[in-house]
Amino acid sequence: MRAGRPGRVLVVTAVEAERDAVAAGLAAAGEAGGRYAVVAAGVGPAAAAAGTAYALMEQLSAGRPDLVVSAGIGGGFAPAAPVGSLAVAEAIVAADLGAQTADGFTPVAELGFGRSEHRPPAGLSREVAGALAAAYGPVLTVGTVTGTAERAAELAARHPGAVAEAMEGFGVAEAAAVLDVPVLEIRAISNAVGPRDRAAWRIGEALAALTAAFGKLPGVLGG
Repeated sequence: MRAGRPGRVLVVTAVEAERDAVAAGLAAAGEAGGRYAVVAAGVGPAAAAAGTAYALMEQLSAGRPDLVVSAGIGGGFAPAAPVGSLAVAEAIVAADLGAQTADGFTPVAELGFGRSEHRPPAGLSREVAGALAAAYGPVLTVGTVTGTAERAAELAARHPGAVAEAMEGFGVAEAAAVLDVPVLEIRAISNAVGPRDRAAWRIGEALAALTAAFGKLPGVLGG
C-alpha cells in the first residue's frame, strides 16, 4: 500500500445486486476476500446508517476500517452525468433533511439541528474521480427519488454542480463519522434525475459500470 492510502475498506451498497457488482469488480482486481469488505445495508438513509454502523462494529475486533465507500447506482443530473457514466461525490448532501415552508426549503444545518453534508477527503475523491473518468460534484441523498422536472430543477438550483442523487450516501457518512472514518461515494448512473420513466432506466448498464469502477479502484487506493 502506498503511504497515506487506506489499508482496510468497507464498501456499503443498498441492495444485493449492487453488492454483487462491486464484489465482481474487486475480484477482477484480485481483491476477493482481501482488505475489502462489501455489505448490502438496505435502501434509504436510515437503513444505510444502521447497516453501516453494524458492519463497522463487527469489524472493530480486527481494527477500524480506514475508509468507508457508499456505492451503488443512482440518478444523474444532465448533462454532467449521463446514463452509464460514473459520479464521485465532492460533497455528500442530505438534500431533503430540513423544513419546507412557503418561502422554500431550509436545510437542517441552517435550522441549527445538525449537519447537512459530509466532505470526503478532497485529494482522494478528486483522484478517484479522475481515475474513473467520473463526474465530480455534490451527490445528493434523498428519501424520495425525484420524479418530476420541477423537482429536478429545484434540487439543481439549491445544489449548484450536483452530479447525482441516491438514497444512502448521507446515512453511510453519518455512521462513518461516529468513528471518524473517512468516506467516499461512488455512483453509477442508471437514469436521469427528472420525470420518472422506468422504461428509460438502464440498470444493467449501470451495474456493469459499477463493476468496472471497482475493478479500477484498488489500483487508485494502492495495494
